[in-house]
Amino acid sequence: MNRGLGAIVTALVDNRSFSGTFCQSRARRSTAASDEVLMRRYQRGDEDAFRQLYERHRASLQRFVRRLSPEIGDTEEIAQETWMAVIQGRERYRPQARFVSYLFSIGRRRTMDRWRKLGRAPPLDPDAEELDRQAAPPAHEPEHQAATAALRADLMTAVASLPMMQREAFLLRAEGGLTLEEIGEVTGTNRETAKSRLRYALNRLRIMLEPWHDE
Repeated sequence: MNRGLGAIVTALVDNRSFSGTFCQSRARRSTAASDEVLMRRYQRGDEDAFRQLYERHRASLQRFVRRLSPEIGDTEEIAQETWMAVIQGRERYRPQARFVSYLFSIGRRRTMDRWRKLGRAPPLDPDAEELDRQAAPPAHEPEHQAATAALRADLMTAVASLPMMQREAFLLRAEGGLTLEEIGEVTGTNRETAKSRLRYALNRLRIMLEPWHDE
């Protein structure tokens, strides 16, 4: 299972808070330059700093775009457009938010642009009250089988079936490690809306993974 979604699902099945989900990966970076420092170095002409940023976030950005884009073949092009926007806008970049929020915000905009170019609207969230009826808290969580190939496949199917707004909130948390405040900023909403969408997404995932409860 990829590290981002794997961490989220582990938190889901363990019923843990998300606050500690990414501590391990962040700890591994503690001795490395932060994204923001690397971006400032890149602004001064350090091409190696950009390569480090690219390698650090390339895979997670591609996964995020792939699971939001209207056509699977669009993934690479949208991801490259995102990185080109970072390159072209490097002089204007200001570290008012974490670099990862800046990067995923561009990726999201490019993905939404692709939906519009195709003359299609991304599927929106269903009615919240209906979700509340569907997504009542389960009596128990799935068992500790997140590493199995079968659960990986079921998880990917479940994530793909989430309504767009819930899916992007989930993926911004899973792949980008964004906080609720950052998810709100990226999606043009607020913390409470981001929290609600993430909650609905997790409830739906629990429901769709219900068969794993008794495995």
